[in-house]
Amino acid sequence: MTTLVRRSDVGEFRRRYRWMVLAVLVTFLIIIGRLVQLQVLEVDLHRATARANIVREEGLATARGVVRDARGRVLATNRPAYNVYVVPAKLDLEKTWPRVAQLMALGGAERAELEQRIADAAAGPRRNQQILLRMDVDRDAVAALETHETELAGIDVVSEPVRSYPNGELGAHLVGYMRAMDAEALARLEGRGYRAGDQIGAVGVERRWESYLRGQRGFSKAIYKRGRRVTSAELEARYLEPPTRVDAIPGRDVSLTVDLELMRSIDRAMRGQLAGAVVAVDVRTGRLLAALSKPSYDPNVVSGGSGRRLVGETMRRLYADPLKPTLDKTISAAYPPGSTYKPFSALVGLADRLITPSTRVLCRGGWEYGRRYHRCTGVHGNVNLHEAIVRSCNTYFYALGAAASIDRLAQVGMDFGFGVKTGIGVNPEASGRMPTRAWYTRRYRGFLGGYTLLAAIGQGASTVTVLQLALAYAALANGGTLYQPQVVRSIETSDGTVVQEFPPRVRRVLELDRSSVGRIRAGLEGVVTEREGTAHAERLEGVDLAGKTGTAQVSHVTPRGVDPDKVWYFNRDHAWFAGYAPAASPEIAIVVLIEHGGGGGKNAVPVAMRVVRDWQAIRFGPVEADGGRERRP
Repeated sequence: MTTLVRRSDVGEFRRRYRWMVLAVLVTFLIIIGRLVQLQVLEVDLHRATARANIVREEGLATARGVVRDARGRVLATNRPAYNVYVVPAKLDLEKTWPRVAQLMALGGAERAELEQRIADAAAGPRRNQQILLRMDVDRDAVAALETHETELAGIDVVSEPVRSYPNGELGAHLVGYMRAMDAEALARLEGRGYRAGDQIGAVGVERRWESYLRGQRGFSKAIYKRGRRVTSAELEARYLEPPTRVDAIPGRDVSLTVDLELMRSIDRAMRGQLAGAVVAVDVRTGRLLAALSKPSYDPNVVSGGSGRRLVGETMRRLYADPLKPTLDKTISAAYPPGSTYKPFSALVGLADRLITPSTRVLCRGGWEYGRRYHRCTGVHGNVNLHEAIVRSCNTYFYALGAAASIDRLAQVGMDFGFGVKTGIGVNPEASGRMPTRAWYTRRYRGFLGGYTLLAAIGQGASTVTVLQLALAYAALANGGTLYQPQVVRSIETSDGTVVQEFPPRVRRVLELDRSSVGRIRAGLEGVVTEREGTAHAERLEGVDLAGKTGTAQVSHVTPRGVDPDKVWYFNRDHAWFAGYAPAASPEIAIVVLIEHGGGGGKNAVPVAMRVVRDWQAIRFGPVEADGGRERRP
């Protein structure tokens, strides 16, 4: 009988076989699990990824709202332009980019700068989003790009409106300009519909009313294969998820309170002056009628339409200019008011019974106080309040300052809006300063009585903005109502429908003695009409104007970068005129500042006279029509 003996290698094979089967089962389980993950659990994600490879969301540009003056004339609008956009993730920097740079005729420096921007964006979270490559490309470059469209994956030429300022430098500080969004602005405004390369209001009305003006961009979805757009109802139904198109919402139009023709009048009157500012407000409402800061700049250039390099060069030149063309001198700079402040010092004297209208002070050319002799503008003899205002006698107001409290002078000044921001909100605003005893004590570790004398004539540490002074004279002219300044009259749709109106707003109503105000206004009228008035020599026939001249001393400091041969200019006094018209029933208040202009009577008064003369013609002029709209001021 034969006995069967199990071979030892068969048992070893069976053990290995079981492990092999187990390994195969585990492998299949992993594959099946992965397939379930991909086709069941993550199906939406991968379907979206596949769809993104052929579906492109194209932005539909919105039209930014138009900015108009009080009569409907255009201050800022849009013009058609072609912008080049790039999707960083889809652009081949080695193969496609050189061809794009060649077709767009990019210079070496600009090409390198744009290439770096694309590379940075491709490595960031917005790699699949369009970013603006270049604005307002010329037609030759557009034609070249569209001819080679199929070779330029990731490049899109989009027709979009760009900002245009038909009046150039005129009113640039007030209207403002646009700038490209930077990384900081994008992070701050994330979630509000902005994207890299978008334009945003930088200053002025463009910045302050950005949320109304910008509108809302739309989009449309399209299918692309191999760089070409495919029109197929079947594919669109399969791959395009609704909504497939959202129309852009145009921005709101903004109607301002200013009058373009009055702005032009100011610009003409300021020719020959290097620097300064003029503000005109409505005495009855506080609305801004005109505002001009000089020197200015062209917002069409700095808004970026001419390219980033030119914008950079232009801004560097503007910031290096010692005349500070980028500074809005109507509200962002504060100056000693000089003699234009004397009417408010006179109110203190009359209210506190420190003087009466008949009080006389002997002017021998100055006033001695302590060990210092404070000089006057001349030798005026024995003068009363009326004569002191008309002839701008410093000695009279030195005597008033010697009897007054500096805190009381500051209080009345702040009641009229000095020393605090007006709240106009268009550009960064200076507060100015009404110094008090405590302020001087903190600053100089002590207080001297001479500080009050200087405050009474608008010198020393006292500073005001041009807009503050205009509003204060408007309050003086209307009997004590200090208005909140307004620059926007209404918000409108593109067809002219008014969405929101902004009625006049009162900041405070001052309790002023009518008799005192009447005497001061009589003095201001005499400044122009009386032979010895400081504005009499420059008066114009038929111009009914009252006001006060001023010559404000400046610190003898040479600005950096100034030619030594021109230092004398920056050491000259500022020239002022502040007033209102018509004298008997005021409607407009106007303030003129000529930086380093010398005497106010000689240099500032002629500007005010010409502007008021033109205003008298403008206010009763014909109705202006613009774009089918008609408005009266």
